[in-house]
Amino acid sequence: MTSAPPPEELDPDALKAVTHPLRRRILGVLSAGPATATKLAQSLGENTGATSYHLRELARFGFVEDVPELARGKERWWRTRPRDIRWPRRSEQSAESRVLFDDMQRQGFEDDLEKLNRFAEKREELPGDWPDALLFARGATWLTEAELQQLWQEYMELFRRYWRTEGDRSPEARRVLVRWLAFPDPGEEP
Repeated sequence: MTSAPPPEELDPDALKAVTHPLRRRILGVLSAGPATATKLAQSLGENTGATSYHLRELARFGFVEDVPELARGKERWWRTRPRDIRWPRRSEQSAESRVLFDDMQRQGFEDDLEKLNRFAEKREELPGDWPDALLFARGATWLTEAELQQLWQEYMELFRRYWRTEGDRSPEARRVLVRWLAFPDPGEEP
């Protein structure tokens, strides 16, 4: 079984590369499996020249890679490269990086909500017990910043134990989206 990739922080140039709207859309499509620039262009309503260029830029910063075993002739297949990306602490980010990160985070929340809504619409069509597979919990507790960081580290350790590539999955496994979010209550005084 493949182990989870090591955590890494993005540098400002890589952050700029991944925050481009079309590149984020390309990564979204590739997260479901490999594709060619042509297939991506058709899926995203773009031209092949644009998807090819943005794939090369994503490859330059290590977000995607060639899949040579799928290539036939001049056809070039791409897949996402497994990464465990961590963001620098907000206090350590430049003003420019904060703007990029805030925009990417906002878009990520919108994308996640759209996927959750799609799951809700299609859940009854899923086979077996998969319609019951929405695991959800809400809660609040009182933590120091250090305790919140510890909770995050422990969560990431747990997630990494279950992390698999598509090649490592069992035949009955499905791709499962996992999101974890914790933040200080903005209406609560310390």
